[in-house]
Formats: sequence, C-alpha cells, structure tokens
Amino acid sequence: MPLFTILIVLIVAGVLLWLVNSYIPMDSKIKKIFNVVVVVVLIIWLLKVFGLFAYLMNIHV
Repeated sequence: MPLFTILIVLIVAGVLLWLVNSYIPMDSKIKKIFNVVVVVVLIIWLLKVFGLFAYLMNIHV
C-alpha cells in the first residue's frame, strides 16, 4: 500500500474524529471511549498494513 494512501486515510480519520468531537454533543466519558476505540483501530490497521501484526501474533511468551 502506498505511503500516500496511508497518509490520506490517517488524515481523513483525524478530520472525521475532530468533526464528531466538535459537532456531535456527547458525554465526555463516551467521547473518550470513542476516541480510544478509533485510535486503537487505526493502530491495529497500521500494524497490519506494515506487516507487523502477523509478526506480533507469532511471538510466544
């Protein structure tokens, strides 16, 4: 996946998150949970894009 596409996805996700936080009235606890969920999903997506997710799943403790 090209770096430009990854950058565009991150920018769009950030703008959408900002729009939701700015213009949709929510309780602060729900807003924090929503932000954490979006960030975790983006981190997992980035790990999969760069091929690190499969590597991390193969680590045995």
